[in-house]
Amino acid sequence: MLGKFEEMKLLALCMATDNRDAFSRLSVAYQDGLRRFILNLTGGDASLTDDLAQETFLKAWLGIRSFKGLSGFKTWLYRIAVNEFISHRRKKGIDSSTTCDIADINVTEHSNCHAATEARLDVNEILRHLSDAERIVTLLFYLEDQPIKKICQITSMPEGTVKSHLKRARDNMARFINNN
Repeated sequence: MLGKFEEMKLLALCMATDNRDAFSRLSVAYQDGLRRFILNLTGGDASLTDDLAQETFLKAWLGIRSFKGLSGFKTWLYRIAVNEFISHRRKKGIDSSTTCDIADINVTEHSNCHAATEARLDVNEILRHLSDAERIVTLLFYLEDQPIKKICQITSMPEGTVKSHLKRARDNMARFINNN
């Protein structure tokens, strides 16, 4: 993780001189978290994660001079990733607002030796059945440990909307757990 001063220095080098080494250092610092976030957004699709992460970093490099510093670089990068994910879903004709009834998801009994793997699969299954907006804010809040204000910056949603999506996602996940 980069310190604030080092991040600012690297950003200044990128903006002023198109320094690829500086951008590479920024990318390396944030790629693991960003890829984890995208992997969860895509429901574990590694190939799509690679494509979206690559597109995110490419757009960040090409648009680095438009970065105004009103938020942190990480927030800006996650915003680009969210836009890429939503854009991909639109291109594929996937309605981002649709969800299925969580209570209809069939979960089978599992043995103790596979419990951890099954639990991860159950979480991925639950996330897959949330709307895109619910999934995005849930992952940012619980997995990426982002505060509501940062989530608002990343998603361009008002605070009340972020809180509503979190509440609906929690209710859907609780309903799934209680029904199984």
